Amino acid sequence: MHKYIYMLIVIVTIALIRVLPVTLIRKKIDNRFIRSFLYYVPYVTLAVMTFPAIMEATESPVAGAVALVCGIVAAWLGLGLFPVSIICCLVVFVLEFIL
Repeated sequence: MHKYIYMLIVIVTIALIRVLPVTLIRKKIDNRFIRSFLYYVPYVTLAVMTFPAIMEATESPVAGAVALVCGIVAAWLGLGLFPVSIICCLVVFVLEFIL
């Protein structure tokens, strides 16, 4: 019986998160802070979910950290997602082979 109550709470919570903004916010958001906040929320969420995986997915956390730094530098230099991911994978492969 408890699992149905928990499932109902999850369903209501998810529905409220998705329905309330659509029903309550009818006009364009002019506030610069809120617009900036809403723009960066997906990126922050992705980073928060990805960073622990980077450190824990490798045999050595050092390899993950070095790959992260190499990926940041490659992205900073303007490379796309695919080249950055290839560079990171190669860095992890080489470092785990050496270590």
